[in-house]
Amino acid sequence: MEVIKTIPEMKAKVKELKSRGYKIGFVPTMGYLHEGHLSLVRKAKSLADKVVVSIFVNPLQFGPKEDFREYPRDLERDLSLLEKEEVDVVFVPSAEEMYPSDYQTYVEVVNLTDKLCGAFRPGHFKGVTTVVLKLFNIIQPDIAVFGEKDYQQLLVIKQMVKDLNLDIEIVGSPTVREPDGLAMSSRNIYLSPKERESALSLNRALELAERLVKEGEKNPEKIKKTLFEFLRMHPYLIVQYIEIVDPETLDPIEVIEKPVVCAIAAYVGKARLIDNKLIEP
Repeated sequence: MEVIKTIPEMKAKVKELKSRGYKIGFVPTMGYLHEGHLSLVRKAKSLADKVVVSIFVNPLQFGPKEDFREYPRDLERDLSLLEKEEVDVVFVPSAEEMYPSDYQTYVEVVNLTDKLCGAFRPGHFKGVTTVVLKLFNIIQPDIAVFGEKDYQQLLVIKQMVKDLNLDIEIVGSPTVREPDGLAMSSRNIYLSPKERESALSLNRALELAERLVKEGEKNPEKIKKTLFEFLRMHPYLIVQYIEIVDPETLDPIEVIEKPVVCAIAAYVGKARLIDNKLIEP
């Protein structure tokens, strides 16, 4: 496994791989890897000849009061995990490498980004799309794999690729959960044992929403109210949003007559956690 830290070296490596006719799969991460990330790596390995993983905690996607400085990091552990997965190249640039002092260009998808998480994290998706496009230009992958836990992010990246005519296939990979149902997240490390117990209520709320829909409830407002009452019973948890939306546009649904996405964001202690579920009536 090759570890590369500079953009020129990474571009040279890509040129070499492309000259040999290899199909490149790419998994962008912010590190502190868990089984969810590794499932994306395995998906990329199944679809491509060579796999590149990036590890970069992107400052552009953190707001001024968010956890950029505290975001968990453990590069040595990450590299060990990736080596076991037989990743070919790991790209580990510094912030200065990605954003030199004279940096001035940003990429923004509109409409999809002003809903759900975007409504509460202004500028977040602008930071995501900017860094992902930079990484796409540096690594030139044929395929890039993103997790469905970050459902809005997946749609935003797909829209950017479509709008900017990028020749990259974007592949979504299902959310990986702990045995107790908690969606895997690097931020789970923030949770105390009692907070973790409350965090389990997010997935249980999504299961409750699915059960209500299967039983014939078509009114999303009634379902949202039921979920809110369920979640407020759990200590340490503050709901940021509960939304039931169209899977393609993320627009709110008035009547549930076709598949919908139920998405939840909540603070559990200091950890902001998100989860979602595609629900079919």
